[in-house]
Amino acid sequence: MATPAFEEIVETFEFLDDWEDRYRHVIDMGKAMPPLEDALKVPATKVDGCASQVWLVPLPEDGVFHFRGDSDAMIVRGLVAILGALYDGVPLDEVNRIDAGDALGRLGLTDHLSAQRSNGLRAMVERIRSVAAAG
Repeated sequence: MATPAFEEIVETFEFLDDWEDRYRHVIDMGKAMPPLEDALKVPATKVDGCASQVWLVPLPEDGVFHFRGDSDAMIVRGLVAILGALYDGVPLDEVNRIDAGDALGRLGLTDHLSAQRSNGLRAMVERIRSVAAAG
């Protein structure tokens, strides 16, 4: 059920030989993501449970989930970009059917992130799921 954008990331990760290359790729994805305007970096968009500051702005439109996000940490910006590839453009009623743990496991992320980063990633996924469920 993964989006073509997420499948492209999976293919890229399969091509990269070691975790350091994958880590750099995640950071590059974060750098490539457009920054979130400061006006959108407010308590209502901030994700609790992350070691870094993270903001997710849901933009559901016509039954389809879209969002923008940002973080003050480059690796976390990359994780936001990966979540964008996983969830952006998915029908709202399908967002909660995506097994983020399984999808991210395909990238080997769960094996290489610190406990704090893993907890933050789970918090971001929970925010995405709750926003999508609210429609």
